[in-house]
Amino acid sequence: MPRTPAARRLNGRRPALRIAAAASVLALTSCTSPAPPVPATTTSSTVEPTTAATRGDFTFGTAADPTGLDPALVADTESYRVTRQVLEGLVSVDPVTSEPTPLLATSWEERDEGRAYAFKLRDDVVFHDDEPFNAESVCANFERWYTMPEETRQLDASIGFKSVFKAFSDEPGASLYNSCQPLGEYEVLIRLTARLTAFIPAMAMPAFAMSSPKALEELSANQLTEARGGTQLSEYALSPVGTGPFEFKSWEADEVLLTSFEGYWGNRGEIQTVTFKTLPRSEARLRAMNTGRIDGYDFVTVDSAAELAREGQQILQRDPYSVLYLGMNQDFPGVDNLIFRQAVAHAIDKPALINGSFLNGTSPANQFFPPKLGVTNEEITDYEYNPDRARELLAESGYDGEELPFHYPLNVSRPYLSSPEKVYAELSRQLTAAGFNLQPVPTRWSDGYLQIVQNDDNRAFHLLGWSGSFQDPDNFASPLFGSYSEEFAFRDNQLFSMVDRAGTLPNGEERTAAYQDISEQVNTGLPAVPLAFPISALVVSERVLEYPVSPVMNEVFNAIDLADVELPEPDEES
Repeated sequence: MPRTPAARRLNGRRPALRIAAAASVLALTSCTSPAPPVPATTTSSTVEPTTAATRGDFTFGTAADPTGLDPALVADTESYRVTRQVLEGLVSVDPVTSEPTPLLATSWEERDEGRAYAFKLRDDVVFHDDEPFNAESVCANFERWYTMPEETRQLDASIGFKSVFKAFSDEPGASLYNSCQPLGEYEVLIRLTARLTAFIPAMAMPAFAMSSPKALEELSANQLTEARGGTQLSEYALSPVGTGPFEFKSWEADEVLLTSFEGYWGNRGEIQTVTFKTLPRSEARLRAMNTGRIDGYDFVTVDSAAELAREGQQILQRDPYSVLYLGMNQDFPGVDNLIFRQAVAHAIDKPALINGSFLNGTSPANQFFPPKLGVTNEEITDYEYNPDRARELLAESGYDGEELPFHYPLNVSRPYLSSPEKVYAELSRQLTAAGFNLQPVPTRWSDGYLQIVQNDDNRAFHLLGWSGSFQDPDNFASPLFGSYSEEFAFRDNQLFSMVDRAGTLPNGEERTAAYQDISEQVNTGLPAVPLAFPISALVVSERVLEYPVSPVMNEVFNAIDLADVELPEPDEES
């Protein structure tokens, strides 16, 4: 049966891949303002070949530390990047179409008009602690997600179970999850309280990866007794146990170490050791790449693309599947006035914002669903750039020039925001020109930026975005606008009901129209201003023949195909 997409070898294709990468950098950076100079780097040219053991190592530079390594409790890119290597779910994602494909489940069958699904499971899988994977372990995971205590699930406001199933066991009438029942050792039935059209695609989310029930119990997964980087975590979130091709070894300071799991049921691949090295600044990732200290990194910026191409690195582009937005907190005085929020929307010149800060191919956004989903509303209420109109509305709203705290992240790159400081600077220029008095509040991502902008009331505006992890419009509608959130303090019960209803409709014209109506309702209420559908890109060294690029970032490293060549030792320059 199908499994996590295996690497497709490109023997003899290296020259074409290299030429394409170098040529495409012009397209990636075209139509942008000149980039500031990149610090010069040096590469040693008189070094000894590596040993065979070193060729099995792979080091990837990340833009931030993981929030935690329990995928059920987090929703950030860097946490998921690690957990995808260690834990697997019932369903995976096709690398070309992004459609769901079997993984730990070999097949599934819809029952009871979409209110139940029966899964047949692989019978040759063990967890990294040698515990068996079977129907009992699947149900143990589902029941753990459903019954998770309220104090545990506060780590992230958009954790997977809530965004998909709407509620937990303390609100059974609101939850779409009903029960999990073993039908045999390797067959399981998941019952829902209503049709959930996105159920199978959603099962590919990292949040629904299977953990060893024994490890969950022994490491007190629901008790946040440990502190790391200002975040309360469980022991399990510091040492996850799954069925994936790599097993967790350590998380020390700014490095996470994984090793190939000898008992893996599928293709273990060529890589024996994976190191995720946190390098928050894009300049540091560029320097580490060009001096051979890392084999790849994500979120290539406009400023670094040309330098990487000159060094012969391979830049790999993803199809856009994220949205950047300007969030507005309606609990801040004045922001609850719709006329004020309309003034904000009219003050923003999205093409000017994109130019020079995003890779070419990034498009302005006037709604929250990426075009890939096929639910674009072509007749949506839009707010064209009109600073004169913005000033008129601002005066009409009664705004008296009070300082408006504007939060934006520092020392981080996200799929939707590779250069946050540049984006804030341009937004600040535009909003100030329209009469807004902004108070910049830069906050390092590692200092809890996400928690601050999703909970702290002392903010008017903030920069954030959402990256899709499975292909369905509900993946954007539910976590952003499916219920009240502290992030926007936006109360629209009609919208919440619209999102609930759309999730239960079968695929077709009625469902498409429902999501188009949701887009219109969001734009009418304006809890946030969609800014862009960004292109994201990563870079890998010449030793990589094939990398499993995925719009939803389902990029598991056993699918990396390495060139069979001798490589130089990395330059020790830091």
